Amino acid sequence: MERTRPIDGELARLREEIEGYAKEFGLDYHPVVFEVCDYDTINILAAQGGFPTRYPHWRFGMDYDQLSKGYAYGLQKIYEMVVNTNPCYAYLLNANHLVDQKIVMAHVFGHADFFKNNAWFASTDRNMMSVMANHGTKIRRYMEKYGQDKVEDFIDKVLSLENLIDPAALFETPDVQRNRAKLLSESKTQGSEGEDMNDGRSNALRSFMRSKARDEQEHGPVKSRQDDEPVQQDKLDVSISRRDIMRYLLEYAPVKEWEADIIGILREEAYYFLPQRMTKIMNEGWASYWHSTIMTTRALRPSEIIDFADHHAGVMAMSRQRLNPYKIGIELYRDIEYRWNTGRFGKEWQDCDNLYEKENWHIETNLGRQKIFDVRKSHNDVTFIDEFLTPDFCERQGIFTYKYNPRTGRNEIDSREFSEIKSKLLSSLTNFGQPVIEVESGNYKNRGELLLRHIHMGVDLDMNFAKETLKNIHAIWKRPVNILTTQEDQGVNLVFDGREYKSTTL
Repeated sequence: MERTRPIDGELARLREEIEGYAKEFGLDYHPVVFEVCDYDTINILAAQGGFPTRYPHWRFGMDYDQLSKGYAYGLQKIYEMVVNTNPCYAYLLNANHLVDQKIVMAHVFGHADFFKNNAWFASTDRNMMSVMANHGTKIRRYMEKYGQDKVEDFIDKVLSLENLIDPAALFETPDVQRNRAKLLSESKTQGSEGEDMNDGRSNALRSFMRSKARDEQEHGPVKSRQDDEPVQQDKLDVSISRRDIMRYLLEYAPVKEWEADIIGILREEAYYFLPQRMTKIMNEGWASYWHSTIMTTRALRPSEIIDFADHHAGVMAMSRQRLNPYKIGIELYRDIEYRWNTGRFGKEWQDCDNLYEKENWHIETNLGRQKIFDVRKSHNDVTFIDEFLTPDFCERQGIFTYKYNPRTGRNEIDSREFSEIKSKLLSSLTNFGQPVIEVESGNYKNRGELLLRHIHMGVDLDMNFAKETLKNIHAIWKRPVNILTTQEDQGVNLVFDGREYKSTTL
């Protein structure tokens, strides 16, 4: 895609000015490359996750169509897009006013600092721009070889499982890292029986091929498993997390080499985007905090105050349907900074039961700025909310829980109790509000059936979604797929055998 151009002229001067302020405040980031594009181009980039070259798929076209219509009807507008790579790429909309461009640049430097320093991004592949392009090239080749419809249909099935991964895999122990480095080193030299593996194959496919070669050495040539042929072993590699169902299917499902490669590609991309999903509130809040701070204390000219206030207020506006991550994030950072600047933390503060003293508490510690930098470094959204959300904050921000009233046909306030607000908010953030599913067995009843388990956390599994997911897993596993769950306090086993769904009460 050659629809973007480097910034120059006044934009280049503004970038130098804003970056100077960012460094003055102590932001630390990989080099940032700004490019300018029109709105159609930024819609394309947004639909593809910020990457100019990805594999062809109808989902990207659908997202592009929604973004384009949203802009045409005045429902939404994208001001910028920033990509977590090294260097960090950021795209500016050419129709923005200069005050908007300054806001966006300051916002981008905040994102870039968060990408580099937050612990959940530590294992991110910073060369993902090239990796995504390579993925796109490989999948196009598979489409040419096996047919576009066939490959796209398989991608559809795998994409429906992209949330069945383990966030803990973002943190690898030194032993796992050394083992991975050893395997990577081996893959760059020789494969099984002297086969050259340094041929553009993905790491996932190389791992798949090595596993296949080891099995053949230990047990003889491996023939394709038939639908009615049971698996004789049921072992779960200790290096594979039970929550990483995509990895389990990659290692044990009877898939062809090109299918294994696609599973590995989509799994790698899912893990790339995972930290961004886990830190949406923190990341947007941090970027918003810094664009607000830089603009109001350094970069804003008197003639730009009204425009800045108008555009900033638009970004921070709370929706009737959901919490605005920009607003919650920035206000919580400000609250933390205020509390640590005035000594409103620690045992002495917590033990004080005098309401008047607490209301007028002010011990000048000035630790707020350092504290928010520390918070930015180690937390994700769940721990951020769990540790720093307070009753006072919820009251000031007007946060409450609501539920649908069938009698009036409207959503109405359910509770203003802090415990209920916090509990509901954490529930919506834990695993992104999606069910936690684990692999229980790959040889259930010694018949080669896959057994999954839903870790029940107070919310029953949506059976309609569960059925579609089981259907897609079955297409990869080739044998019946079971899931154990709880419905209305009763144990249930839902199974799809390739023809029909069966539900058994336990």
